[in-house]
Amino acid sequence: MTGYQIFWPLLAHVALVYGLYVLLGLRRAKMVRAGNIAKSDYRENRDEPAESLAVKSCLANQFELPVLFYACCILLYITDADNIVTVGLAWIFVALRYAHAAIHVTSNDLRYRSPIFAAGYLVLAAMWIWLVAWMLMS
Repeated sequence: MTGYQIFWPLLAHVALVYGLYVLLGLRRAKMVRAGNIAKSDYRENRDEPAESLAVKSCLANQFELPVLFYACCILLYITDADNIVTVGLAWIFVALRYAHAAIHVTSNDLRYRSPIFAAGYLVLAAMWIWLVAWMLMS
Protein backbone atom coordinates (compact mmCIF):
# COMPACT_ATOMS: atom_id res chain seq x y z
CA MET A 1 0.00 0.00 0.00
CA THR A 2 1.31 3.46 -0.74
CA GLY A 3 0.83 6.54 1.36
CA TYR A 4 -1.05 6.89 4.58
CA GLN A 5 -4.46 5.41 3.71
CA ILE A 6 -4.56 3.31 6.90
CA PHE A 7 -4.49 6.51 8.96
CA TRP A 8 -7.60 8.14 7.44
CA PRO A 9 -10.01 5.81 9.29
CA LEU A 10 -8.01 6.40 12.46
CA LEU A 11 -8.38 10.16 12.01
CA ALA A 12 -12.10 9.70 11.34
CA HIS A 13 -12.34 8.01 14.73
CA VAL A 14 -10.49 10.92 16.33
CA ALA A 15 -13.15 13.20 14.83
CA LEU A 16 -15.84 11.04 16.47
CA VAL A 17 -14.14 11.39 19.86
CA TYR A 18 -13.90 15.18 19.52
CA GLY A 19 -17.54 15.32 18.43
CA LEU A 20 -18.58 13.33 21.49
CA TYR A 21 -16.66 15.72 23.75
CA VAL A 22 -18.57 18.63 22.19
CA LEU A 23 -21.87 16.79 22.62
CA LEU A 24 -21.04 16.01 26.26
CA GLY A 25 -20.28 19.67 26.93
CA LEU A 26 -23.50 20.79 25.29
CA ARG A 27 -25.63 18.27 27.18
CA ARG A 28 -24.00 19.10 30.49
CA ALA A 29 -24.50 22.83 29.92
CA LYS A 30 -28.15 22.17 29.09
CA MET A 31 -28.59 20.21 32.33
CA VAL A 32 -27.01 23.03 34.37
CA ARG A 33 -29.17 25.69 32.66
CA ALA A 34 -32.29 23.58 33.30
CA GLY A 35 -31.36 23.33 36.98
CA ASN A 36 -31.14 19.53 36.89
CA ILE A 37 -27.64 19.54 38.33
CA ALA A 38 -25.21 22.07 39.79
CA LYS A 39 -22.10 22.82 37.78
CA SER A 40 -19.96 21.89 40.78
CA ASP A 41 -21.45 18.38 40.79
CA TYR A 42 -19.50 17.59 37.61
CA ARG A 43 -16.24 18.00 39.54
CA GLU A 44 -16.74 14.55 41.05
CA ASN A 45 -19.39 13.30 38.62
CA ARG A 46 -22.01 12.66 41.26
CA ASP A 47 -25.54 11.95 40.10
CA GLU A 48 -24.98 12.84 36.46
CA PRO A 49 -28.31 13.08 34.58
CA ALA A 50 -29.05 10.23 32.18
CA GLU A 51 -28.96 12.54 29.15
CA SER A 52 -25.31 13.43 29.66
CA LEU A 53 -24.36 10.14 31.34
CA ALA A 54 -25.07 8.29 28.08
CA VAL A 55 -22.58 10.53 26.24
CA LYS A 56 -20.03 10.17 29.03
CA SER A 57 -20.33 6.37 28.83
CA CYS A 58 -20.11 6.45 25.05
CA LEU A 59 -17.00 8.56 25.26
CA ALA A 60 -15.42 6.10 27.68
CA ASN A 61 -16.16 3.32 25.17
CA GLN A 62 -14.01 5.17 22.62
CA PHE A 63 -10.97 4.47 24.79
CA GLU A 64 -11.53 0.75 25.16
CA LEU A 65 -11.69 -1.39 22.00
CA PRO A 66 -10.55 1.50 19.76
CA VAL A 67 -7.20 1.57 21.58
CA LEU A 68 -6.51 -1.82 19.99
CA PHE A 69 -7.63 -0.35 16.64
CA TYR A 70 -5.08 2.45 16.90
CA ALA A 71 -2.30 0.01 17.78
CA CYS A 72 -3.26 -2.32 14.94
CA CYS A 73 -3.33 0.47 12.35
CA ILE A 74 0.09 1.69 13.40
CA LEU A 75 1.52 -1.83 13.38
CA LEU A 76 -0.02 -2.59 9.99
CA TYR A 77 1.64 0.53 8.63
CA ILE A 78 5.11 0.01 10.09
CA THR A 79 5.21 -3.66 9.05
CA ASP A 80 3.98 -2.83 5.52
CA ALA A 81 1.03 -5.15 6.17
CA ASP A 82 -1.53 -2.50 5.24
CA ASN A 83 -3.40 -3.15 2.01
CA ILE A 84 -6.75 -2.40 0.44
CA VAL A 85 -8.41 -5.09 2.55
CA THR A 86 -7.04 -3.83 5.87
CA VAL A 87 -7.89 -0.24 4.96
CA GLY A 88 -11.39 -1.39 4.05
CA LEU A 89 -11.69 -3.23 7.37
CA ALA A 90 -10.46 -0.13 9.18
CA TRP A 91 -13.18 1.98 7.53
CA ILE A 92 -15.79 -0.63 8.42
CA PHE A 93 -14.62 -0.62 12.04
CA VAL A 94 -14.88 3.16 12.23
CA ALA A 95 -18.31 3.18 10.55
CA LEU A 96 -19.47 0.66 13.14
CA ARG A 97 -18.06 2.86 15.93
CA TYR A 98 -20.05 5.82 14.55
CA ALA A 99 -23.21 3.69 14.43
CA HIS A 100 -22.55 2.37 17.94
CA ALA A 101 -22.03 5.91 19.24
CA ALA A 102 -25.17 7.21 17.51
CA ILE A 103 -27.27 4.53 19.19
CA HIS A 104 -25.49 5.01 22.53
CA VAL A 105 -26.24 8.75 22.72
CA THR A 106 -29.83 8.47 21.46
CA SER A 107 -32.00 5.43 22.25
CA ASN A 108 -29.18 3.42 23.87
CA ASP A 109 -31.11 0.30 22.82
CA LEU A 110 -28.92 -2.74 23.45
CA ARG A 111 -30.84 -4.75 20.84
CA TYR A 112 -29.12 -2.59 18.22
CA ARG A 113 -26.00 -1.46 20.04
CA SER A 114 -24.72 -4.90 21.05
CA PRO A 115 -24.69 -6.47 17.56
CA ILE A 116 -22.94 -3.40 16.16
CA PHE A 117 -20.33 -3.64 18.89
CA ALA A 118 -19.89 -7.36 18.17
CA ALA A 119 -19.46 -6.67 14.45
CA GLY A 120 -16.76 -4.09 15.19
CA TYR A 121 -15.07 -6.54 17.55
CA LEU A 122 -14.95 -9.16 14.77
CA VAL A 123 -13.73 -6.70 12.14
CA LEU A 124 -10.92 -5.60 14.43
CA ALA A 125 -10.09 -9.24 15.17
CA ALA A 126 -9.75 -9.82 11.40
CA MET A 127 -7.30 -6.91 11.20
CA TRP A 128 -5.20 -8.41 14.01
CA ILE A 129 -5.33 -11.88 12.45
CA TRP A 130 -4.08 -10.43 9.17
CA LEU A 131 -1.23 -8.67 10.99
CA VAL A 132 -0.18 -11.89 12.72
CA ALA A 133 -0.39 -13.84 9.46
CA TRP A 134 1.67 -11.18 7.68
CA MET A 135 4.38 -11.32 10.31
CA LEU A 136 4.46 -15.12 10.24
CA MET A 137 4.75 -15.14 6.43
CA SER A 138 7.49 -12.52 6.36
